[in-house]
Amino acid sequence: MTAVAADPQSPAEASAPVDQVTLSIENQVATVVIDRQHVLNAVDGTAQASLNAIWDQLEADPDVRAVVITGAGPRAFCVGADMSASAVDKTGLEYWAGLDPNGFGGLSLRTTLDIPVIAKVNGYALGGGMEIVLGADIVVAADSAKFGLTEPRVGRLALDGGIHQLVRRVPYTQAMGLLLTGRKADAAEMQAMGLVNEVVPADELDAAVQRWVDQVLACAPTSVRAVKQMVTQTGHLTATEARGLRLPALMAALDSEDSAEGVRAFQEKRKPAWPGR
Repeated sequence: MTAVAADPQSPAEASAPVDQVTLSIENQVATVVIDRQHVLNAVDGTAQASLNAIWDQLEADPDVRAVVITGAGPRAFCVGADMSASAVDKTGLEYWAGLDPNGFGGLSLRTTLDIPVIAKVNGYALGGGMEIVLGADIVVAADSAKFGLTEPRVGRLALDGGIHQLVRRVPYTQAMGLLLTGRKADAAEMQAMGLVNEVVPADELDAAVQRWVDQVLACAPTSVRAVKQMVTQTGHLTATEARGLRLPALMAALDSEDSAEGVRAFQEKRKPAWPGR
């Protein structure tokens, strides 16, 4: 198990609010937790840098087969950028000029991560938090969760993929109904739009996420990485063009030990033991 934290506290600061982003890895599953509960897990510059470092680390780790991202505590997944007086030091134009190429939380526009990302939405997912959700592959939410790109309500814009991704992920009028009002929508409504895979009571969220993780782990690691890479790298192509693109993860999967083991296990009527290569 490994851990990465932003702004670790000294003993003298033990009474201060927890302010960190953590990464743990166990049984080939990574868990990323935004733990800034005093600001509803809003992300400041330090947390953004920590998240980018975590995603970079995971990209380089061939043993990680799935990632779960969530927020600490019962109230919020992430409410976006930290808008507290000490955190807001840029105008809208300055923020736009310095946008992170990987998007909000280092994830919303990242196209180089070939590992499935599951968003475990335990509370408010607003602004940049909603953009992190849009950067995930599977979304599981507590029935109490709220979603929204609320930036227009504070005179800002969802510049880290929120506007452009939402209108591509859900029907146009549904997307615009959220974008032009900045309103919040509950988990059931977002599931009806097609953005959320599963909605469960808050006390069942852990178990529901684990079910999705288990289903990912039941698949060949090389196949899963190929699927993710094929989707993220070919969105600008027609289906026929995409099929012919010789992406590295695709070629590795086609000539993998996983491929042979999957067929062999099927023929022998047993569960496969994936080599992962």
